[in-house]
Amino acid sequence: MAGKLVVSTFVSLDGVMQGPGGPGEDDSNDFPHGGWLPPHVDEGFGRIMGEQLDRAASMLLGRRSYDILSSYWPGVPDEEGGAKINSMPKYVTTRTPMDATWNNTHVLVGEAAQTVADLKRDTDGVILVQGSSDLIRALQRAELVDEYRLLVFPVVLGEGKRLFAEGTTPAGLRLTGSTVTEAGVVYITYEWAGKPLYGSVV
Repeated sequence: MAGKLVVSTFVSLDGVMQGPGGPGEDDSNDFPHGGWLPPHVDEGFGRIMGEQLDRAASMLLGRRSYDILSSYWPGVPDEEGGAKINSMPKYVTTRTPMDATWNNTHVLVGEAAQTVADLKRDTDGVILVQGSSDLIRALQRAELVDEYRLLVFPVVLGEGKRLFAEGTTPAGLRLTGSTVTEAGVVYITYEWAGKPLYGSVV
């Protein structure tokens, strides 16, 4: 038994993943660009997101992302896409105990690297990490990410929380797929390939 940890997230061309959905989603550090994703949402985007959920066995979230998603999805009817995400197992990492009211949510209390390593060992199938920048960075440092599924949007923001922030553990990635939506969003998938390779052009 072993889970596959897949990071799925939205990023700008300069790697920012903060506040994609709306102005109030994450305005920490006075981030002024919330809501940069919606103008590029189209049928292709919806299809990609649906396929990602269909392929996931469970979902892993940081506490802030859990709060955002759990305030929206429980009210979405089954026929409008709520069936899968509301019924699937959801895990939320936190350093302090919390009450989880979203259906089928399990709270993992402790350091994320250890609790998620245990989760991977004890869980089958794809564990989908959606958003959660602080959690992703902790998983990167612990080399727990098996695959990245990135939706890269045609915007440059110039500031904000980045997916691969300074101090990220160096890693090599292997391209496994790419496609482009009509709105110009590039969907790229990478597998973790160990340490980076280096060379010289001279």
